Amino acid sequence: MNEKYRATLKSSETEDWLDLHVIRPFCYYCAVFFAKFDINPNTVTIWSMIVGAASAIFFGCASFYYGGTMGLVYNIIGIVLLMVADVLDCTDGQLARMTGKKSRLGRILDGVAGFTWFLPIYVVLVWRFYQHHTIEFGWFGIADTPQNTLLATAVVFVLGLIAGFAGLAGQQRLADYYIQVHLFFLKGEKGSELDNSVRQQEIYDHMPPHAPAYERLFQKSYVDYTRKQEKVTPQFQRLLSKLREKYGSTDNIPQQVREEFRQKSLPVIFWNGLLTFNFRESWLFLFCLLDVPVCHFVFEIVVLGLLWKYVNLRHEAFCKEIADKL
Repeated sequence: MNEKYRATLKSSETEDWLDLHVIRPFCYYCAVFFAKFDINPNTVTIWSMIVGAASAIFFGCASFYYGGTMGLVYNIIGIVLLMVADVLDCTDGQLARMTGKKSRLGRILDGVAGFTWFLPIYVVLVWRFYQHHTIEFGWFGIADTPQNTLLATAVVFVLGLIAGFAGLAGQQRLADYYIQVHLFFLKGEKGSELDNSVRQQEIYDHMPPHAPAYERLFQKSYVDYTRKQEKVTPQFQRLLSKLREKYGSTDNIPQQVREEFRQKSLPVIFWNGLLTFNFRESWLFLFCLLDVPVCHFVFEIVVLGLLWKYVNLRHEAFCKEIADKL
C-alpha cells in the first residue's frame, strides 16, 4: 500500500503532517473504493462542494452558550460535514492520479471547491452574529439595542466580505500556486499543475460555440484565478521568464537550478501550509464552538493576512535572488 499510496500524492513535501499521515491515507482507501465503481473524480469534487455548503446550515446555529446541548450538537455536525467535504476534496485528486482521469475541468473545480463551501458559511455566520452577540457586546460594553445590533451586524458583514474575498480566497489562491510552483521545480512541468493566464485565455478563446455554458463560465473564472496568482508574484514571473529565455523549454532547466529553488522553497512551503484547510479551519471550529465566530473573520484578516504577506515576501525574495544570478 505504501508505494501505491505515495503514487497518489502530489508530493510528500507539499503535505503537512496531518494530511500525510492521517487524512491522505484515509482518502487513499476512499479513492480505491470509488475507483472500483468507476466514479469520476469530478463527481467526487461536486459531492464535496455540496456537503461543504450544507455544513453552513449547522454553523448558522448557536453553540452551547446560546443554544445549549442541541446548539453544540448542531455545530459538531457542521464540523463533521466540513471535514467530510475536505476528505472528498482530497480524495478527488488522489482518485484522478490513481485512475489517470485528470482533466482541465477537474483542476478548475478543485480550485473553486473551497470557496463554494465558505461563501454560504460566512453568510450564515453574519446572520448568526445578528441573532446572538451578547458575548461580543459585553466585551465592548455595547448596549443590546436594535439600532446597535444593525450597526454591528453591518460591520461584521464588511469583515466577512474582507475575510472571504481578500482573506480566504486570496490566501488559498496563493497557497495553491506556491504548491504547484514547488512541484514544478521538483517534478517538472508534467509533475505539476502550474498554469498561466495566457494559456488559459487561449483555451477560453478557442472553446467551441457549442461548449456548455457552465464550462465556459468555469474557464473564464479560471483565467481570472491565474491572473491574480501572477499579479502577486512578479519576481517569480520574472524568474520563470529568465529561465525560459536562457534554457528554452522549461524541461531543460538544469537540476542544479531546480535543487537550489527546492531548498529555498521548502521552508516557505511549511508556512504556506498554514494558509490551507487544516490550520485555518481548526480556528473556525474553535470560534464556532465558543460562540464567537466573528473572531474567525478577524483572525483571517489579521493573523492569516500577516502570514500571507510573510510567505509572499519570502518567496518573492528568493525568486529575485535566483533570477539575479541568471
